[in-house]
Amino acid sequence: MSILEGLKKAAVEAAKARDQVKLDAIRMATSAIHYREIEKRSPLSETEEKSVLQSMCKQRREAIEQFEKGGRADLVAKETREIETLLAFLPRQLTREQVAEKARAVIQSLGVSSPRDMGKVMKALTPELAGQADGATISAVVRELLK
Repeated sequence: MSILEGLKKAAVEAAKARDQVKLDAIRMATSAIHYREIEKRSPLSETEEKSVLQSMCKQRREAIEQFEKGGRADLVAKETREIETLLAFLPRQLTREQVAEKARAVIQSLGVSSPRDMGKVMKALTPELAGQADGATISAVVRELLK
């Protein structure tokens, strides 16, 4: 079952349960995927669907930071619930330690040791971890390992 099909099924369940926050998050995700399909002019692959959901999660994390600075605990809670809803449709996210372990393996296989080679490592590692870790985490881990 594709992510889009899962979202449609979950929307029905959320509507029946009268869970408005979850329903709104699912509708936004469905809309974002459809919008990207319109831009692309063809159906999205599962990887592209995951990418859309990951960018939505990233937007919500950034919003949470801003709401925390503004003292809006109610909006922080809403955005957190939306992230939890979206993450249910993505593969389980890797921990920082798991990302570091995979990064060490790639660094060793490429035989690099300089921070100047970060691009080579990122080019090899990012597709391998697609959908399992966000780019900022991967970048931070690689930068740390190449110091």
